[in-house]
Amino acid sequence: MSKLRFNALYEMFRRAPIEVEIPDRLSRLYNQNVFSDDTMKEYLTKDAYRYIEAAKVKGEKIPREIADQIAAAMKDWSLSKGVTHYTHWFQPLTGATAEKHDAFFDRIGDDRAIEKFNGSMLVQQEPDASSFPNGGIRNTFEARGYTAWDPTSAAFIIDTTLCIPSVFISYTGDTLDYKTPLLRALQAVDDAATEVARYFDRNVNKVYSTLGWEQEYFLVDSAMFNTRPDLQLTGRTILGHSPAKGQQLGDHYFGSIPLRVIRFMQELEVEAMKLGIPVKTRHNEAAPNQFECAPIYEEANQAVDHNSLLMDLMNRVAEKHNFKVLLHEKPFDGVNGSGKHNNWSLQTDTGENLLSPGKNPKQNLQFLTFFINTIKAVSEYPDILRSAIASAGNDYRLGGHEAPPAIISVFIGTQLTAVIDELEKVKKGKLSPDEKTELKLNLIGKIPEILLDNTDRNRTSPFAFTGNKFEFRAVGSSANCAEPVMVINTIVAAQLKLFKNGVDGLIEKGLKKDEAILNILRDYIKSFRNILFEGDGYSKKWEEEAKERKLNNYRTTPEALKVELEPKYMDLFINNSVFSRLEIESRNEMKLNKYSTLIEIEGKVLADLARNHIIPTAILYQNDLIKNVEGLKSIFSDKEFKTLAREQIDLIKNISGKIGRIKVAVDKLLNEIDKSNKIKSGQKKAEAYAFQVKPYFDIIRNDVDELEMLVDDEVWPLTKYREFLFME
Repeated sequence: MSKLRFNALYEMFRRAPIEVEIPDRLSRLYNQNVFSDDTMKEYLTKDAYRYIEAAKVKGEKIPREIADQIAAAMKDWSLSKGVTHYTHWFQPLTGATAEKHDAFFDRIGDDRAIEKFNGSMLVQQEPDASSFPNGGIRNTFEARGYTAWDPTSAAFIIDTTLCIPSVFISYTGDTLDYKTPLLRALQAVDDAATEVARYFDRNVNKVYSTLGWEQEYFLVDSAMFNTRPDLQLTGRTILGHSPAKGQQLGDHYFGSIPLRVIRFMQELEVEAMKLGIPVKTRHNEAAPNQFECAPIYEEANQAVDHNSLLMDLMNRVAEKHNFKVLLHEKPFDGVNGSGKHNNWSLQTDTGENLLSPGKNPKQNLQFLTFFINTIKAVSEYPDILRSAIASAGNDYRLGGHEAPPAIISVFIGTQLTAVIDELEKVKKGKLSPDEKTELKLNLIGKIPEILLDNTDRNRTSPFAFTGNKFEFRAVGSSANCAEPVMVINTIVAAQLKLFKNGVDGLIEKGLKKDEAILNILRDYIKSFRNILFEGDGYSKKWEEEAKERKLNNYRTTPEALKVELEPKYMDLFINNSVFSRLEIESRNEMKLNKYSTLIEIEGKVLADLARNHIIPTAILYQNDLIKNVEGLKSIFSDKEFKTLAREQIDLIKNISGKIGRIKVAVDKLLNEIDKSNKIKSGQKKAEAYAFQVKPYFDIIRNDVDELEMLVDDEVWPLTKYREFLFME
């Protein structure tokens, strides 16, 4: 074993679990470091608090003098908790969070100083935006960008810094972050869903999008992590032979959590609770060293902030426990990748979940309305959902026997399929009193019973109904939830507007409201049959069937991103005030550039490992074999030598052949990278990386991984999968 690997293993096995101080009740820690509603009521005047509420519920602006009051209250609360700095915490398109810290400190005169924080500091900061992705919206010499306070998401404290959730825009007002379009989409779905919800309850004044995410991740020992340049630079192992035992036995899934890991989880939960992140679930996932945590669902904007914050928090806590968190969608070949299931629903300000049936036919018709409209939205705009989860990392995961395929379909289960089958039979036009009674009693009225016993689940479906919500399972583990949630809310908002126009049109023609609703829903069911699929999404048969249904199978990110510039999808976002044309084009350019850059980095890391680590090691081992063969030849007769040395000579030839193939493939890989980098078009460049550069990854890896099984374990330079994946 190489010295580096030996030292890393020794370091790992001598680790003792770090003791964590666990409170007797986690609930007592909840929101401890958050400027929560209760805290605001304590520190703010009633008028100031009312303005905060109006901003949250109605989107009203907060006057400057009120902002000054809120800032003063935030400062007093922060100082009471030992805070010295503040920052506008935002989510640029890098995929990470960003912050610039400023001290409360300010001088008054030459000899005195005070803690200063006023309304203008709260509302806006001006970070240098020159190095953030912008997709051509602004030039490097035009560095000005603005962060602006988002009062709908609670401020919080990390260490000694007050963090103020904020949007990030260019000096021209164009969005440069994930939060701004999400907020716009939430407003769009609120407006559209409220109008439709008022068909059933006139007291509804607002509809909230809710989100419950499930975060999957891997943990590896930090000493082991530091032995692998590919993990350090790309987040995944570009090379590595699968161990004899992986996840075949299913013994890791929901198994006993190792002590070191449970200590990490305990501290993570403590810190998450302090920050108001309502984590509830933790368990072993399917692959060795893979885990999951999940919170109680929340309002979508707050949930997105909490997921971004948790990913930061996981890394901070892991470092204390000598772990590295791997959020890449496919850090290890041959075992499950990691996703982040997004459980989405809509809830009214009266407390009703619009995707949950109620206790009477009226509420059940409301459920059917939002349930069917959501499916209709997916059937109208499936490709933009695929685009929303497109990334270099997720391309390695989607379609494997652990994640949904890249084909977007909807799973609703056999019971609800039977319901919409019956609903499709409803006759067009007016219904007789007997038909109305029959429909309400025997179909709509029985929906709660149907869902109560509905145990259908389909882990291969990218978009599945799971009782009172839709679960978007195809989201990647490293993704910002804002992107897929923004898209879901935008397409549902667009669909609900069309639905309301249709219903209102039929009412004007003389149909009763319920009749109009049922007529429109009936037509929708007929139109979206192609998107419904109950079978095995992993099967080749489904790929063939999906093609017949005219469902696209975009296997790569460049293919998926291309649809964003189609007029249909551009109009979708522009007409719902989520993006301008310039913002769509610039974000598309940013995503393509990010994809190309990531594949370029992976390619260069692979070339470096192959040239500077693998080939020299293989040559050294080959030389040892040659010396041994020469020794055999010197002491045995020619006849004996041919018999005794045959296996070693074959091994030398095998190793030599692989070294040669690796060398040739690496040269071709680097040549393709150079050619790709000369392409000006972002789309064509990304396609070149996907179809010309990336295929060499598998060619090189196959030979390297076979070499791993031929070369002496004592000299192999890279930490092996069996050493990574079975950590106690």
